[in-house]
Order: sequence, then C-alpha cells, then structure tokens
Amino acid sequence: MLEAKLKRIRHHKRIRAKMWGTKEKPRFCAFRSSQHIYGQLINDDQSKTILSVSDQELKIKTKLSKTAVAKEVGKLIAEKAKALKIEKVVFDRGGFKYHGRIKSLADGAREGGLKF
Repeated sequence: MLEAKLKRIRHHKRIRAKMWGTKEKPRFCAFRSSQHIYGQLINDDQSKTILSVSDQELKIKTKLSKTAVAKEVGKLIAEKAKALKIEKVVFDRGGFKYHGRIKSLADGAREGGLKF
C-alpha cells in the first residue's frame, strides 16, 4: 500500500512540474480517498486556494455511486467557479489515473461550463 502511494506521489510531482495555475486560469486539483472526493481551484502565482469543494458539501437524499457523486462535485465546483467569473482551468489529476471517479469529476466540471 505504501509503495502505491509513493508511486502516485511521484506521478503527481512529474505532472506538477509541467503545469501552473494563474488567477485567470487556475489549477483544478483533484484528490480522491477511498470514501470521498475533493476538488480545489488553486492560484500557484500566490500559492492560494481560490475555492474548494468536497462530496461532503452535497445535500444528496438518495444513495448514489461514487462516480455519480464525483460528477455532482464537478458540477458544483463549476457552478462556484462561474460565480467567481472563472471559465478556464488547468486540470491536475493528482497522480491518479484518468478514469473512474477522476474522469467523472472532470466530466461534471465540463458539463458545468469549465473549459480545460
């Protein structure tokens, strides 16, 4: 388990070396744990988090799958970004493979109006 985590961190460092978020085009950082999913918009010029969203903020009455919840989180972060007049972002998958919940999070954000 520790080796898998270290491998993900190595991948994330490699990804982060090539991307940078600004005020106009922040970095959309995704993180998933075994139970939850999180998304942040980060301005790397000032090293500040513009906004963050997690699945714990959702008020869902029915039981959804984890990928469906991730899609809703993506829509929520897009909605909040639109309120701050942010339309373009750089997607940082956090060292995770682009499938499953990470892909669903990105698709939800695209549906919400964010452009990658």
